[in-house]
Amino acid sequence: MDKIEGSVLAGIPMGALALTLTRSTIRMQHSHTWSVDKSNSVHDLIICLTGSAQYEVDGEAILMSPGRAMLLPADTHFIGYSTSKEPYTGIAQHFMLDLFGRLDMISQMHLKRSVALARWDMIEPLTRYYHDNSPPYSTTLLQHHLFMFLLIEFIEQAHIGWREQSVGNVNNPDALSFSIMVAASQIAADPLNDQIVERALNSAPYNLDYFKREFRKRVGWTPDKFQEFKRMERAMGLMAGGCSVKRAAELSGYSDAYYFSRMFKRYIGISPLGYQQSEKRNREGAFPRGEEDGQLLYPLPR
Repeated sequence: MDKIEGSVLAGIPMGALALTLTRSTIRMQHSHTWSVDKSNSVHDLIICLTGSAQYEVDGEAILMSPGRAMLLPADTHFIGYSTSKEPYTGIAQHFMLDLFGRLDMISQMHLKRSVALARWDMIEPLTRYYHDNSPPYSTTLLQHHLFMFLLIEFIEQAHIGWREQSVGNVNNPDALSFSIMVAASQIAADPLNDQIVERALNSAPYNLDYFKREFRKRVGWTPDKFQEFKRMERAMGLMAGGCSVKRAAELSGYSDAYYFSRMFKRYIGISPLGYQQSEKRNREGAFPRGEEDGQLLYPLPR
């Protein structure tokens, strides 16, 4: 429990992303003679369940085996062929992921071509369910949500960095929103780094004061306060997992537990000890702070 990894997409609000499954799932069931030579007009995420296959993508050789996932970006030519006697099975899902309705999210990131999915013991049965139960000629709401989970798992492991933002595009409101989401994601992914706010702000191709104002409008916090709130979120997770207040403070970047407690109450609206008690009530079936309508009140309105 001493380590909580930051999320690449933690600074991007749910409503900013729109996932479209452009066709029904390809439920791969390929024999040892299978081969392919093509490109797709949309992105394609492939996850292997059994067997193995070799792909060649932009001069890179990629071996797919159980637990590995590969992303083929739109309009990427690839060659593939089975390399095992047992069937090469898995899923191949064509999709689009739009940011703010107009920007292709995948093209905004540098991603590894393929990864071995770290939580395969959990992801394997979900992938198998997706493979076995997705309808052959349509897409469903359940399929949409399951695939978003699988896609996020891939992105979290494959993400290398954000593509450089263009100075010549600063008058585009979508570009501004994207820059803000990149900065928020960088801060959320590394909130204990004392230089992360300065680094995130300096990477944006905008006037600093203007960018800070726009950041606050869209995110609800100034960049510095957003970093501190993300530290508090980290502390909340640690304390909910059993950490003492002192230990949670240390692991969240605070050497002074008293100062941490003051800041925690300022941001969350309750003391750390009060939060621990509310979490205990929650685990016992009560609402965290006794609200019978069940509405979450963290953080309190600013």
